[in-house]
Amino acid sequence: MSSAPVAVSTVRRRGIEGRSNLAGWFFVSPAVLLFIVFIAGPFVAAMGLSLFSWDLLTPARFVGMENFTRLFGDATVWLSLRNTFVFAFASVVTHIVIGLALAVAVNRPLHKVVQYVTRSAIFFPFLISWAAVSLLWKYVLDPDFGIASYYLGRIGITPPNWLIDPQWALPALIGIDWWHTIGYTFVILLAGLQTVPGIYHEAAKIDGANAWQRFWHVTLPIMAPTLVFAMIITFIGAFQIFEPMRIITDGGPSDSTRSIVLYLYQQAFESFQVGYASTIALVVFAIVMIVTLLQLRLSRRWMGHD
Repeated sequence: MSSAPVAVSTVRRRGIEGRSNLAGWFFVSPAVLLFIVFIAGPFVAAMGLSLFSWDLLTPARFVGMENFTRLFGDATVWLSLRNTFVFAFASVVTHIVIGLALAVAVNRPLHKVVQYVTRSAIFFPFLISWAAVSLLWKYVLDPDFGIASYYLGRIGITPPNWLIDPQWALPALIGIDWWHTIGYTFVILLAGLQTVPGIYHEAAKIDGANAWQRFWHVTLPIMAPTLVFAMIITFIGAFQIFEPMRIITDGGPSDSTRSIVLYLYQQAFESFQVGYASTIALVVFAIVMIVTLLQLRLSRRWMGHD
């Protein structure tokens, strides 16, 4: 008879746990659904389509590994990857270095109005859509009637053909990307900078450390996780750059600004080679994953963990 209450208690406890688990799944279901529809589903579809030749108009034809063989022999793929890596590396360096400098400059005792205006001015361009930014800078850098060319000419400087010269087109897009997205990196680094306890700086100052030594030996080590996060996010965003290349230069001149995602788009929606475009998408995914894991691995050593 004594086992009956125990059995009832066990059944009741399992019922409560079951309801709790059901409630938990209910709350996470929107995120799980979005992940399946927009990430897992397209990824599985890309893996399947990479084995087919399909032009969206006729039935798909199974070709096995032919798309992968073609990809490794496609010179435009390697050129697009080179442009993308140059763009991503330059983006990471400029965002981290200049973004951190801006965060340090703003993170000091200032009047609240000055702080608000300065931070808003730095972050505001990030709120503008890439389409609007691309059209704006396409006008500003126009060699005939652009604002930049006009004022450089007024002070006696012959402006380069920013978007026409292959040597200047990619650096110009790197600068445009920096202007548009530096605000996001700035906010991340500013938040990380404000987590550094002031007591550590006071202790270092008492020990005789100057401002640079305190920044190098106190601020940067404590901010290491924030810096790693900012580098990873910046690289992922830069490696998938598409809008300015498509709107401003369309990959030109002479393919000097053709990114790998732009080439993917052109293969899928201009050449209608969906299977080959899916193969390129898988390569982009693999590169982003490998570089991200490598950054995390190196960051553990940098932060003193393994």
